[in-house]
Amino acid sequence: MSKKPAPTPAADGNDPVSRFEASLKELEEIVARMERGDLPLDESLKLFERGVTLTRECRNSLESAELRVRNLLQPDAEASFDANENDI
Repeated sequence: MSKKPAPTPAADGNDPVSRFEASLKELEEIVARMERGDLPLDESLKLFERGVTLTRECRNSLESAELRVRNLLQPDAEASFDANENDI
């Protein structure tokens, strides 16, 4: 009997990458709606506020991803530096 694979974090849509992509998509939709210019002022302000929130969430996600990449590369950079010192 074959077992179904366990759902991965990406499959449930709750992982950081999925949340970032969903936020970015919503932000793009807000921009498109606002660019049409046919919204009442009150709705425009609500969408603008939501857009600011989404922008901050996306920026935080990108900063977190950048930190993870730096942390992953840091040991390699130190190992590479140590190897180059031995060549001197």
